[in-house]
Order: sequence, then C-alpha cells, then structure tokens
Amino acid sequence: METLQYLNNISFSFINIRTRLKRAETANWLKSVAAQENKQVIDLSYSFCSDDHLLKINREYLNHDYYTDIITFDLSEEENKLEGDIYISIERVKDNSKLLKIKYSDELDRIMVHGLLHLIGYKDKTKSDKALMSEKENYYLSKR
Repeated sequence: METLQYLNNISFSFINIRTRLKRAETANWLKSVAAQENKQVIDLSYSFCSDDHLLKINREYLNHDYYTDIITFDLSEEENKLEGDIYISIERVKDNSKLLKIKYSDELDRIMVHGLLHLIGYKDKTKSDKALMSEKENYYLSKR
C-alpha cells in the first residue's frame, strides 16, 4: 500500500492497484465541493483498491456479500466538519465507465464526489434521494 501526502486534509492511498490521479487538483476540487455545502474537510481518506479488497470490506463491516464501486465510512464527530474513509474499487470504476460509455476519469470523479456527498449528508436509498444525489453529482462535476 502506498499512502501519499495529505493535500488540504485529504489523503489518497493505493492498495495494490495503480491509477492516474491529479492529486492536488482533485483535493482542491473536493475541498471546494465541501465548502460550497458549508462543510469543512478535517480528515478525508480516499483508498483505491481492487474489487476483491472492497468485497472483503463489504462483507466484514457491512455484512453485504456483493461487489460495489464505493464504500464510505463517516467518522465525523461534528456536524459541519467532515472526517471519513472512502474506499473505491478501481475495477468497478473502469467497468462502469465502459458500460456507461464515458471516460474513466469522469466516472472516477463522479464516484469520488458521490462518496463526499454521502459524508455531507446526502442519501441514495429512495428514488427522490437518488435524483437529488445525481443532481448534486452533475452540478459539481460541471465545476470540475
């Protein structure tokens, strides 16, 4: 596992996987998303991993036995201060980008902001929640 330096209180780790990521630019963008939602990033960790690694986390911590593209753990102690761990399967992101016929980097950005929006408080369990989440994702992706 390679852990990289913190950039604006955001770290990026790669667990036995590689991907291209403009770390400083991405950290600045994510921090600006939080600020626009009136939240402050205190300590945010993005870990990029394989399907199998994320499946193991899904089974161990959430009792879910299926692949997913992202798991977000909210560690925040104060309402407007964001702390959390976000795990992203690079394999799922690649497959989703092919399925959706979009650029890999665009899908990676979408999934990263999706996790951040969960920490901010947005949900995606109901149809109306999903619609709002998608609207927020699209808005912030347009600002990227």
